[in-house]
Amino acid sequence: MTSRIRFVSRLALAAACLAIALAGAPLTVAHEHIAVGDFHLVVGWGNEPALAGEPNSVDVFVSDHDEKPIVDLTADALSVVVSTGGQDSQPLVLTPAFDVEEGFGTPGQYSTDLIPTAPGEYTFHFSGSIHDQAVDVSVTSGEETFSPVQGASDLEFPVKQPTLTEVGTRLDRIDARLDAIQSALPEAGAITAATDAAAAAQAAADRALLIGVVVGGLGVLLGLVALVMARRGRGASGPA
Repeated sequence: MTSRIRFVSRLALAAACLAIALAGAPLTVAHEHIAVGDFHLVVGWGNEPALAGEPNSVDVFVSDHDEKPIVDLTADALSVVVSTGGQDSQPLVLTPAFDVEEGFGTPGQYSTDLIPTAPGEYTFHFSGSIHDQAVDVSVTSGEETFSPVQGASDLEFPVKQPTLTEVGTRLDRIDARLDAIQSALPEAGAITAATDAAAAAQAAADRALLIGVVVGGLGVLLGLVALVMARRGRGASGPA
């Protein structure tokens, strides 16, 4: 009975030690392990599964051949170019995600913030140097490396929101329709010219109307004068 108790106690102690060791170790699930000279890199997303439109980061854990973390890299020692769908990002500087003196973060972890906006396969191209060891390696997402970016719609409930790509597509369609409407409208110069022509035509019509009134008035006046003179003429030629 005592031997069984000792065995169970030792088993519990071993499990506790394993749990502590795992808690203190960097998360390497779905990460790719790369050897660069005498150094060891573990790369992948900071948050997995990586979701389109959600804040994330590209992480790399750097250690030597004895798995001792490298904690003295400068802020510009390593950078990464992220590629997907034939598009490349600008070089993103990997900065320390830890502080040895303050005791936070995982020593040897360097990262850069990134929001992947489209689902699909992604490639990380790391470059720079580690203690004069040149770094120039690429790794692509997959079953043996790190996860591709997934759309968040499968996790949304109860209403699935459109992705950023879908929103961008809809906005592009709206812009195209607005451009078509604007192109069908006359240009500002044509509108100004038409307005000026209409104003000139109205002015000409007003002048013609005025001239017609004046001429008509003169005609009526001349007719009255002729009528008066005719009556006077008949009165003067009557019997004495």
